[in-house]
Amino acid sequence: MAVVVAALMPVFLLIVLGFVLKRTLMQLDTHWHGLEQLTYYVLFPVLLVQTLVKADLTNVPIAGVGGALLLASLVMSLLCLALRAPLARAGIDGPAFTSIFQGATRWQTYVALSVSSNLFGSVGLALASVAMVAIIPLVNVFSVAVLARYATSEKRSTRAIIMTVVRNPLIWACVIGLAINLTHIPLPQIWHQVADALGGSSLAIGLLVTGAGLQLKGIFRPSLAATVALVLKLVLMPALVVALALWFGLTGSSLAIVTACAAVPTSPSAYVLARQMGGDAPLLAQIITLQTVLAAITMPIAIAAVA
Repeated sequence: MAVVVAALMPVFLLIVLGFVLKRTLMQLDTHWHGLEQLTYYVLFPVLLVQTLVKADLTNVPIAGVGGALLLASLVMSLLCLALRAPLARAGIDGPAFTSIFQGATRWQTYVALSVSSNLFGSVGLALASVAMVAIIPLVNVFSVAVLARYATSEKRSTRAIIMTVVRNPLIWACVIGLAINLTHIPLPQIWHQVADALGGSSLAIGLLVTGAGLQLKGIFRPSLAATVALVLKLVLMPALVVALALWFGLTGSSLAIVTACAAVPTSPSAYVLARQMGGDAPLLAQIITLQTVLAAITMPIAIAAVA
């Protein structure tokens, strides 16, 4: 437990630092928007490509790691859809439901990769990158489709949904990194030097941006919708992933990494998508903040339970 807490502590301290900086030294939203864009479109994709290029995938249980997280994401998505009718009877409208859906199914990649790296170094980073390949396309397709169906009366075409996913730079980074790894294409030394420098800064900046986006309004009086998303993501999702991971025969570091990936809070990019497509963005901001704060408690418990 002490080892897990020690690995998580720097992650959440960086999130807290981002929260403090947003309210003191860097109060303008434009500062953080620029950092978010830089991280999302440049730094983070470079980190993923470089991690997958250097990873020894022969020793990584790709089928087990990817399969457990992929199935868990699918089951959680179907569960949320099954809960639509009961939630509607409880007074939760369509836009609010989309925020619950994103809050229960999406995951904070910066936190997942940082924790994985702190726990198991390059092996942990490679395992978490494999997890991203399995999860990101599915959750993006489902999130956009659910928002298109429930958030607004303006329906998006199948082509528009597909194009939203295709334009995701993280998906392309995973595809490129895996392709280079599997084909053994040699890269010049200067690429490795530049990529290591850019990638090394991505997680720290990403965590600072995550902290800057937290909003404490309503955190002590969460709504029913926020509470549902909280339970689904921080309690049910880790339990579901652990059960599937054990069924796939995962043990040791592989089991710990998939548990960490499942136990992270939802992604701040979900808030941006909610604003773009008519979802309940204020509710999602509350969900992200609640999950990020409480994950500092639930993540050590979940990871220590399987470590």
